[in-house]
Amino acid sequence: MENAVCLHLLRNQYKVFVGKSDEKEIDFIAEKDGERIYIQVAYMLYDEAVIQREFGNLMNIPDQYPKMVVTMDEFSIGNYKGIKQIHLREFLSDIVKR
Repeated sequence: MENAVCLHLLRNQYKVFVGKSDEKEIDFIAEKDGERIYIQVAYMLYDEAVIQREFGNLMNIPDQYPKMVVTMDEFSIGNYKGIKQIHLREFLSDIVKR
């Protein structure tokens, strides 16, 4: 999944970096035209611990650039504290509107 997300970003001319906030990893920081997107990738959000880990990494970032978690979950919690959860299929169909 991470490879698919990274390749999609690169094909859309984003510069892609792996980030770190304190001891927590941010899967992707994508930049293009002075804008930035933070992305976490998780197969499924199957329990509260996974939700806290994936969304928590992004919640600690103080800026207001878009943040999202890409999953394979058929259900969506939608927007969790300002962070959007989307299915991989939706992400790959286009870069999500900011």
